[in-house]
Amino acid sequence: MKKPANSTFTRRKFITTTAISAGSLVLLSHPSFASGLSAQKQYTVQQVIDLIMKEVNLSPITNTVDTLKSGDAGQIVTGIVTTMFATVAVIEQAAKLNANFIIAHEPTFYNHTDNPDWVKDNAIVKQKQALLKKHNITVWRFHDYCHSLKPDAVAYGVVKKLNWLPYYKAGDNTMNIPPVSLQQLVQHLKSSLGIAHLRIIGNLNQQCQRVTLMPGAPGGQRQIGAAIAQKPDVLIVGEVAEWETAEYIRDAHLLGANISLIILGHNLSEDPGMEYFVDWLQPKLTGVKVTHIKSGDPFTWL
Repeated sequence: MKKPANSTFTRRKFITTTAISAGSLVLLSHPSFASGLSAQKQYTVQQVIDLIMKEVNLSPITNTVDTLKSGDAGQIVTGIVTTMFATVAVIEQAAKLNANFIIAHEPTFYNHTDNPDWVKDNAIVKQKQALLKKHNITVWRFHDYCHSLKPDAVAYGVVKKLNWLPYYKAGDNTMNIPPVSLQQLVQHLKSSLGIAHLRIIGNLNQQCQRVTLMPGAPGGQRQIGAAIAQKPDVLIVGEVAEWETAEYIRDAHLLGANISLIILGHNLSEDPGMEYFVDWLQPKLTGVKVTHIKSGDPFTWL
């Protein structure tokens, strides 16, 4: 992976300077620290990262993927964009907003570690790198640390958007909501999260109250494990390996188990977390606009 332009910025320095202390996802409360931040008008990329990490007090994560994917840690920030994926469209929109720092939850170069040589001679990777350089945009991935916040920013953002905060306990992905039919639950998810189409396994007339919510792609073992341990009426996930979780739920349903499956899609299932992160970050910065841009569903439904 190409190193940031600032040669003094090493991966070890990044981890040690951006993962400090222990705490939770709360608004800044210490008066002297708050006044110091409010007086500041300019920030480098590294200062913004340090601010985020110091505020949430996390211990360093070994081999984290939360590193710079383009740009320079010493660059002065003109604007910040949060998003799920730093797509070509998101990059172009950020440039129009004069935002040169993108905080993305997921990979920019199509693999978990953002290795540009994951598939050799990838012309699309090279064109995307050139586009980022053209607009002088720095991209930082905010995944491991985002999910390590207390509460997890993605889980909190999704639950908040669903108006389920009264039933939510931080760290617990299972909650009891007011009873609704599977059909009604599907409609609520679609309207609240702005999703046009959902995939389901189950009886639309089934009554659902106990819900296990697992945005993103935690994998079949964790999804099936949660279904067995938590015994929800419905398992709501971001994406599945169809030969794992989907087949388990299908057989469980056919064997008489009272469980259904709703698949939201990876992108749209976690996007509310990065949208919520704007509300968390903006009050901590003076003179820098923080904007959320949806990278959106990549698929066209026919």
